[in-house]
Amino acid sequence: MTDAIEQEILRQVAARGAGKSICPSEVARALAPEEEAWRRLMSPVRAAAIRLAKQGRVEVLRKGKPVDPAAEIRGVIRLRIAEGEG
Repeated sequence: MTDAIEQEILRQVAARGAGKSICPSEVARALAPEEEAWRRLMSPVRAAAIRLAKQGRVEVLRKGKPVDPAAEIRGVIRLRIAEGEG
């Protein structure tokens, strides 16, 4: 499932385009549309997003600004394609 989550994140951020972001819940809902199912995916989606950010493939945003994926990331986040990707 980890690969499917990462692929869905990359698909969605590429589709949204440079400079625009997605919510991690969009990824979870795409993979498991039922209410309880997508909610259970939120932690794995966040973890996958952080892995992709560490690889330089996406940016994790807090309040519209990129955050260091090596730091503890809490609260509401959004994701966008990293510059030079897609």
